[in-house]
Amino acid sequence: MAALLILIPVLAVVLLNLPPRRWADPFILPIAGAFCIAQGLAALTMGPEAWAAPPPLAQLDLIRLLGTPFPVDALARVMFLAIGLVGLCTTLVMRLWRPEPERSFKTASLLLLIIAAMNGVVLVRDLFTLYVFLEITAIASLVLIVVERGPAAFEGAFKYLVLGAVATALLLTGLALFFIMAGSARFDDVAAVLAAGKASRFELVAIALFLAGLAIKAGLVPFHGWLPDAYQAAPAPVSVLLAGIVTKTTGVYTLLRLASVFGHQDRVRPVLLALAVASILVGALAALGQRDLKRMLAYSSISQVGYIILGLAIGTPLALAGAAFHLFNHAVFKSLLFVNAAAVEQQAGTRDMDQLGGLGSRMPVTSATSIIALLSTAGLPPLSGFWSKLFIILAAWQAGHRGVAAVAVLASVLTLAYFLSMQRRVFFGKVAPRCEGVVEASAWGLLPALILAAVTVGLGLSAPWLFDTFLLPLERIL
Repeated sequence: MAALLILIPVLAVVLLNLPPRRWADPFILPIAGAFCIAQGLAALTMGPEAWAAPPPLAQLDLIRLLGTPFPVDALARVMFLAIGLVGLCTTLVMRLWRPEPERSFKTASLLLLIIAAMNGVVLVRDLFTLYVFLEITAIASLVLIVVERGPAAFEGAFKYLVLGAVATALLLTGLALFFIMAGSARFDDVAAVLAAGKASRFELVAIALFLAGLAIKAGLVPFHGWLPDAYQAAPAPVSVLLAGIVTKTTGVYTLLRLASVFGHQDRVRPVLLALAVASILVGALAALGQRDLKRMLAYSSISQVGYIILGLAIGTPLALAGAAFHLFNHAVFKSLLFVNAAAVEQQAGTRDMDQLGGLGSRMPVTSATSIIALLSTAGLPPLSGFWSKLFIILAAWQAGHRGVAAVAVLASVLTLAYFLSMQRRVFFGKVAPRCEGVVEASAWGLLPALILAAVTVGLGLSAPWLFDTFLLPLERIL
């Protein structure tokens, strides 16, 4: 059944592009939203037996190829839920943004393709197939960044393209070396060769190349140059998608998944630790000086991804559980912040925080959900971000990385500082002159914000139960 998560959105795009555009246009966004809801419900309710069941028409070669090699474990289900949730919110923000019909249709079609490709990234257990799905996601994302055109969009897309090409070269070279070592690209075969130490000449080079390529896709420092410009230049719904889930899937999740293939090698961990600490600090410090709301959120994403990689670098059960939990939490609260940024930009006509002010009285729901998201991002209890950061920081302390733990705590204080500054400049104080006529966003902006805020609060309140029953078992996967 897992293969259907790839096949259904692809078939939907193909079928909706067959009739005249005016006939298909009213249906594509509802279909995308319905698929995202179905995927999220499946991730929550279906057990391992249902995921392993053969799909309809399983005798077809393509479906058999897609359906058999993909075991769905707990981490995969977490990602399916995150992809479905962020995808649904993206479709709702698309309705809020209301671009011209032709661009709306293209954007929704590319959204479905990206969802299919991200599902493929989650499902595959083969390095070459993983690379193919990563490239499909990257190309479709590149088109989405420039869908509204303009100098800023092309600049952001150009940086995304150049660094994406570098990542592609690194991944392909690393893939070739892995194939030379193992004679196969399957995760299990590569892991067996690395564990046996039979190819020490190529081992570190191949791992380093693959890690560097994925670090670019994750936006880790010092490979982060594309990320602020791409997030800032992309249309509002695309920013929600990119920041909420695309970077998490193609970069962060893939690093988590391949950690078991690379064997949590001691030679790799110091590199990951350095990348994590640099990302945490540089992202937080850079966010402090931003005027553009989306650009500040982009630098904040770099910092928060650093926490996830920190958990991976430490590698203890508590750290890995915290990393997986923070991956999902970040997808939720960062999507919420970009949804609110879209609502502010739509209603006020600007993202420049120096031109905004007093929107809390004009947009009370957007302001309240923004407070929930920023407090979760900063790691304040009892919200979900508090628990995942706590697990990672405690794990760092227990593993003897006490200086790193102190840096992580300091960065959380910086996170609270720049988000409180954002809240004050945008929502508090006297109403700015250009905000006099601003009113609350429509239901298309409020509904995704309320959904994501409820998830953030609910996860925070249920975190102790989730930790005992779900998060710790992820040790066996990671």
